[in-house]
Amino acid sequence: MSAGLFGLLDDVAVIARMAAASIDDIGAATGRATAKAAGVVIDDTAVTPQYVQGIEPARELPIIKRIAIGSLRNKLVFILPAALLLSQFVPWLLTPILMLGATYLCFEGAEKVWGRIRGHDTDAAPVAWSGADAEKSMVSSAVRTDFILSAEIMVIALNEVADQAFLPRLIILAIVAVVITAVVYGVVAGIVKMDDIGLHLARRTSKFVQKIGRGLVTAMPKLLAALSLIGTVAMLWVGGHILLVGTDELGWHGPYGLVHHAEEYVHDVAGVGGVLAWLANTAASAVIGLVVGAVVVTVVHVLPFGKHQKHTD
Repeated sequence: MSAGLFGLLDDVAVIARMAAASIDDIGAATGRATAKAAGVVIDDTAVTPQYVQGIEPARELPIIKRIAIGSLRNKLVFILPAALLLSQFVPWLLTPILMLGATYLCFEGAEKVWGRIRGHDTDAAPVAWSGADAEKSMVSSAVRTDFILSAEIMVIALNEVADQAFLPRLIILAIVAVVITAVVYGVVAGIVKMDDIGLHLARRTSKFVQKIGRGLVTAMPKLLAALSLIGTVAMLWVGGHILLVGTDELGWHGPYGLVHHAEEYVHDVAGVGGVLAWLANTAASAVIGLVVGAVVVTVVHVLPFGKHQKHTD
């Protein structure tokens, strides 16, 4: 009886050690997958604040919360199951689907560039002036844009853990989705509320703290304007990069080959070669995104439904 009990305890200890090892493996793989997607996470963080510019301060956090919930829903309800199923049964479909989303991202970025060239931005009107319907439309637009960036994040993470079994892959990607969403929208919430923090500090008795508070209040409009510009560039950069890599994976190696040669040309520059190579790839991706986006914008505004929408607006 005691021998059987000790044997059972020994089996439990073995299972516990295996579970601990699995948890360690999942944790390490989650870290690798999150780090690999860091570039797109930065883009996501830069894109989002432009959607809450000009609204009442009391509504900023609720709107960010709605966008964050939509982002988490994108990742967990739509992208994660679809990515796992496609990677399991028809992995060749992942790249074309991602490229379709990238084309939409290029379109969004090019439209914003066109709005700046014309002297007005379609998102510039404060939502507070337009009512609940406009706010709902703005949140939907933000969630749609987030969908493409989230898809890129999840596919990058999926590629990093492709060698894992199905269940660990599911757990890792779910953790990545939650962590990245929390980080992105936590940072966004901090950015958009920085002016309120500045006002609070400006009312303190300490002269030094007051100076910091006034500096934050003064810097916020410039920071938000810079983030809006970065967000537009990020849409074009990410969209163009997805298209560049996607065409290479589908067999059209010319565009990616040219960019790769440009990277190699500057990579050996002492001290800054890595940075220059990254800039070359980023600049090429942004140009590709702008060209593709401009073509889509032209088509949309030339076709009858595009003209009708313009007159309706």
